Amino acid sequence: MDLVHLLREVTLRLDLAGAEFAARNGLHPTDLRALIALLDAARAGEELTAGRLGGRLGLNSAGTTALVDRLERLGHLRRVRDTRDRRRVLLAVDERAVALGQAFFGPLIARTLTLLDTFGPGERDAVRRFLTGVRDAAQAPAEAATGTPAEADTPS
Repeated sequence: MDLVHLLREVTLRLDLAGAEFAARNGLHPTDLRALIALLDAARAGEELTAGRLGGRLGLNSAGTTALVDRLERLGHLRRVRDTRDRRRVLLAVDERAVALGQAFFGPLIARTLTLLDTFGPGERDAVRRFLTGVRDAAQAPAEAATGTPAEADTPS
């Protein structure tokens, strides 16, 4: 259980850091989750529409529209016409939002990467297997509540 409690403490500290970032930048915690979802999708080469973003965040259509409008008004994201299908509107995080996030979270990311450099390949594989398993286990409550599998991001 000590690892479960440690993971809970890590989750709490990361959540507090996210809340501090959101508060400093006039964002709601859901705004930050949306930006993270968009950045993760872009890193994975996936395009997100407002509907897909809302699905990932568990928001209804009206809530998603308000979220996207707010982030666009703040200059954190852009609506971009899909070049293959001009009827589709894709969401993209603005470079200014990326820079803002890097300025705040960059030191934490740097410390984390420095720590990871002390791990050998086998240890990294064990950490990846553990975190992937925890991520998948955390999806189980959502699946039980809705009866449908929760959307998983693939590890990179």
